[in-house]
Amino acid sequence: MMSIEPPPAHVLPLPTAESSGDELFRMGLLYSTGQGGAPVDYVSAHMLFNLAAMRGSVEAKVYRKELSQEMASEDVAEAQRAAREWLAHG
Repeated sequence: MMSIEPPPAHVLPLPTAESSGDELFRMGLLYSTGQGGAPVDYVSAHMLFNLAAMRGSVEAKVYRKELSQEMASEDVAEAQRAAREWLAHG
């Protein structure tokens, strides 16, 4: 009997140390809206918007602020920790 394998899972882009502010912003949009097969994940979106803002994306600053108003303070803190970790290891 022939087995049928499921199609490979959709691979989402991951930020690299070379990612520009615009690239990080677009990744943040994926997680904040669930576009492109991404799960809606506000912590990841906030982290990406934070990194994008640090790399000069003005749009990311606006989105980060709006998103943080919809998040629990603990989740914002988690996103900020994740951004710091990414900077330390990215």
